[in-house]
Order: sequence, then structure tokens, then C-alpha cells
Amino acid sequence: MRIVLDTNILLVSFSTKSEFRWIFDSFINEHITLCVSTDILIMEYEEIITKHMGSKLASTILQIIENAPNVEMVTRFFQWKLIHDDPDDNKFVDCAIAGRADYIVTHDKHFTHLEEVEFPRVQILSASQLKQLLNIKDS
Repeated sequence: MRIVLDTNILLVSFSTKSEFRWIFDSFINEHITLCVSTDILIMEYEEIITKHMGSKLASTILQIIENAPNVEMVTRFFQWKLIHDDPDDNKFVDCAIAGRADYIVTHDKHFTHLEEVEFPRVQILSASQLKQLLNIKDS
């Protein structure tokens, strides 16, 4: 399954005490393919992870992501501009389209507008919906 992870989901998946740790574990165990662009990796993930967790931990996490065999670096050739309420979120939509991702996983309400867009079709999942799709049971 090919996904784009919104930063809000990625950020809460690192801690071993997080209820969302299964997301990072699914990534590490190669149950999902993570589609990212340079914009997402540098301008979003690095900036936000550094802000919340410090530069040393951010550097380690980014190295894990960059070197993982189940990461696809996506080059965006077109800006679709499908999200108007928070244009900064368009980088995730553009990555999903260019990378042929199955889903964007997010809790951000700005993405719900995409349900009304017929072309290009971008499907949105919450973390709990992803958990169901991956058939992960609560422990």
C-alpha cells in the first residue's frame, strides 16, 4: 500500500508510548510504502520534527526515512492547488498524485474537501481507517 503521511500523523507515531506507534512500526516493517517529495521531507518533516523533538532526533528519524527501502522519492511536475483553506497542504496532495499513492493519511480537516474532487482522485484516510485496512489489532 502506497501512502503519503501528513506531518501530524508522522509526528505522533514515533514514541513507543504513542497509541499511533503502529504506524511507524508498519513503515519500519515495510507493510507500507511511504511516498515523499523533497518539499515534504525538508520543508515539512524536518522542520516540524526538529521543532517538536530537537535536531538530533529529527536527523536520526530523517536518516531512517531517507534510507528505508520502502520510501519512494516523488518528483512533482505539476501543482494541482486542490486545497484552498491551507495551500501549504497542497504539497501532500501533489505528492500523492505524482507518486500514485493509494491514500493520504491525515487528521487534518482541510483534506476533507478532496472527497468532492472528481479529478484527480485523491483518497483520504484517518489513522484508524489505515489501521483497519492493515488489519492491525489493538494490543
